[in-house]
Amino acid sequence: MANPITLWLKRVLPHTLLARSLLIIVMPLILLQVISTWVFYDRHWSTMTKRLSLGVAGDIAMVIDQRAFARSEAELARINVLTLWNTELQAEFHKGEILPNQPAVDLVGTFDDILRDALRERVRRPFHIHWPEGKERDVLVRVQLADGVLDVVIPRQRLFSSTTYVFILWMVGSSLVLFAVATVFMRNQVRPIRRLATAADSFGKGRDVADFRLEGAVEVRQAAAAFLQMRDRIRRQLQQRTDMLSGVSHDLRTPLTRMKLQLAMLGGSPEVDDLKADVTEMERMIEGYLAFARGEGGEAPVPTELNELLSDVVAAARREGMPVDLRLDGPIRLPVRPQAFRRSIGNLIANAGRYGKHVWVSAAKHDDSVEILIDDDGPGIPSEQREEVFRPFFRLEGSRNPETGGVGLGLTIARDVLRGHGGELTLDESPKGGLRACVRLPA
Repeated sequence: MANPITLWLKRVLPHTLLARSLLIIVMPLILLQVISTWVFYDRHWSTMTKRLSLGVAGDIAMVIDQRAFARSEAELARINVLTLWNTELQAEFHKGEILPNQPAVDLVGTFDDILRDALRERVRRPFHIHWPEGKERDVLVRVQLADGVLDVVIPRQRLFSSTTYVFILWMVGSSLVLFAVATVFMRNQVRPIRRLATAADSFGKGRDVADFRLEGAVEVRQAAAAFLQMRDRIRRQLQQRTDMLSGVSHDLRTPLTRMKLQLAMLGGSPEVDDLKADVTEMERMIEGYLAFARGEGGEAPVPTELNELLSDVVAAARREGMPVDLRLDGPIRLPVRPQAFRRSIGNLIANAGRYGKHVWVSAAKHDDSVEILIDDDGPGIPSEQREEVFRPFFRLEGSRNPETGGVGLGLTIARDVLRGHGGELTLDESPKGGLRACVRLPA
């Protein structure tokens, strides 16, 4: 059983090479920034904020001490003016006022804790910290004195260092620039891999793949060059096989034709009739072998209306007296090799009509595939033998009448052609009671 964490990671992690490459680049960058931020906060921001808070608390303590030595209202007013000029702190005294036990509005967070600690250390009197209304950028500290409450408005620049914002902007900006540069470079590296994957997919579906320029890293160039060499070798092999089969076909048919002529001159007898039957059987077997080995030949794929092709194949089967029903679900257009595809579907319909009394053919297009179903009401094929029937020259001896069977290449040729189109052919039990041949092609 798979690990749930592994399954979760597979769902969460990106699936494309570009996204995974960027993740490999970005994750260390993010980790580095997290560590840098933690070090900055622990060593710089926290220290600077504490020192600034201590400085403000010291100025407030100085104002309180100076007020204690003032002997007149004029001196108190002078102290307030000097305080504003020299420390940017606005001091206002409310005589006879008493601070409540709990503040109405209080700050929450690390900064609040640092400022509280500084005020406790320097002021050493009861105090409250507030946000004054209409002055969100200032902080109000209310200190309880013996004869009233001293309100001190502290500008935010006295408590915060601008280097914090500069540091954050620098980190975010540099990260975005590095991410953009990495995306451009990685896209250029991934593009040759995508092109190679597209070429391999098209070649696997039997489509023609033209030469393309080798680009990318050394390993990608090697893979692309190996693919082009493999494509050329397969093409040469197919061409050599086709040329060889043309010669074999000519060499075998010539002596068979002479044998047929000589047998025709011998007259009629049971022995001659047996020989004629053997020659006919040899011709049929040779045609089957050549059809299997010939495969798709040099036919090029062209955009084809499958509905028209299937209608032609079904019409040909009906002309031979085969009862076939055809059901088509919307237009279907695919690049196929028409003659090879026609031969494969024809083999499947002929195979179904040989062993069943009625044949049903249907075709439908799904999101990413085309499905063609061929059902019959014959005896079917046992489940354990449905894969063996695709082996060349394999014939069933028990489930179907061997006297009506071919040389055992019909299903083999059909699957070979369909796989050459990037599709697949499978056999299953039909809802009509017989065998179902299911053809799936990439849309």
